[in-house]
Amino acid sequence: MPFPHFHRTAGGGQVDFSSPNIRRSVLAVTAPMLVAQLLNLLYNIVDRIYIGKIPGQGTLALAGLGLCFPVVTLITAFSNLFGVGGAPLCSIARGQKDLKTARAIMANSWFMLVVCGVVLTVLGIALHKPLLYLFGASDDTYPVAAQYMTIYLLGTVFVMISLGLNPYINSQGFARIGMLTVLLGAVTNIILDPILIFGLGLGVRGAAIATVFSQLLSAIWVMRFLTGPKAELRLILRGFRPDGRLIRRIVALGTSTFVMSFTDSLVQVVCNSTLRAYGGDLYISVMTVINSVRQIAQTPALALSDGGSPVISYNYGARMAGRVRAAIRFMTQLGFGYTLLIWALISLFPAAFIRIFNQDPELLAAAVPALQIYFFGFFMMAFQFSGQSVFKSLNKAKLAIFFSLLRKAIIVVPLTLLLPHVAGLGVKGVFLAEPVSNFVGGLACYITMRLTVMPELSAMERARSAR
Repeated sequence: MPFPHFHRTAGGGQVDFSSPNIRRSVLAVTAPMLVAQLLNLLYNIVDRIYIGKIPGQGTLALAGLGLCFPVVTLITAFSNLFGVGGAPLCSIARGQKDLKTARAIMANSWFMLVVCGVVLTVLGIALHKPLLYLFGASDDTYPVAAQYMTIYLLGTVFVMISLGLNPYINSQGFARIGMLTVLLGAVTNIILDPILIFGLGLGVRGAAIATVFSQLLSAIWVMRFLTGPKAELRLILRGFRPDGRLIRRIVALGTSTFVMSFTDSLVQVVCNSTLRAYGGDLYISVMTVINSVRQIAQTPALALSDGGSPVISYNYGARMAGRVRAAIRFMTQLGFGYTLLIWALISLFPAAFIRIFNQDPELLAAAVPALQIYFFGFFMMAFQFSGQSVFKSLNKAKLAIFFSLLRKAIIVVPLTLLLPHVAGLGVKGVFLAEPVSNFVGGLACYITMRLTVMPELSAMERARSAR
């Protein structure tokens, strides 16, 4: 039965996760989340498109921007630690009709997002120069990277609030409101980028200013909704005191997503350093473009797994095992079909994807074969996304953390360092590490999920039938 106080709000209808039509519930959340994630992707993608077209320095500017990716990814990692970490717990509590605990989880997440945002801002600005050189900067690329990074870091708290609290809007079933959070920032960013980059001649600094201002608007929108009357679970800050027990639970579950994002940052550092040693600044630009294509390609698959997550968590909390199983099956099948299609398109038309960001002949010649190697067998990522999403949704923190580490830290990083030395592969070895991890990590994650989760769901169904 749905909660008796479910309601519709203008422009943001609340999805009923207790509906027996699981496909409709998953798609009702996934569709606006897909739009939201695509729009969120525009923050950085639009920056790269414009920066790559700066007359006379587009390729070098792309390399400088690519050096900032580990920091951007790290900020996202901390946002996910408390956002994606707490949202499934919030959904489970809603499924159990424990709204007091659900509100407390959200309030403690807000507190940690603000605290971590301030700390990351101070440390990032103070240490930005040694960090950029550690990430693979040269004397040519450092000035560009420093301009973008120092300005971007000033908006860290805004980024973390908008990214970290938006999952709590989605976990309540207000996926369209969550989409509008990102739409507001993305449209602002798209409008400001050409004005600041080209019109005012600010270059990469203009791109960073546009991003910070856009995230500020998104953060204001999120806070206004969650503290307003339309939210089912309101963020109440008056009289708030941190709850160490709840924070530990949030961190325990969020660590898997944090590790996934953190290891992405680690991989970017290792890749940039290795590519600079074997191919120079040109191949850092190539990796910047490939990372951009990967983000575009994987966003619908991530939206699907994120859309299935609150439905799975809610029905798991409500002990509706059949609906949990149906959501997992639907999410996996649709994800596999999509990743198979996008792999075929990238394999057949690699140059078209690269030209979105840069049309320099030298970069294009280097990027086409690298892109085809990097994306080989991309469809195996569907199994990684599905398995990882289920572990997070069901609060299986240890398994979620392990498989986050397995694919990136245990497989990709060592292979990135080793393969360039094998059979003269050089830079090809760096790009080859990704498909190997897709096959090994994806299969291991999905098979483990099937072997651990499905028996539990069967036992839950037997217990329900015996009542």
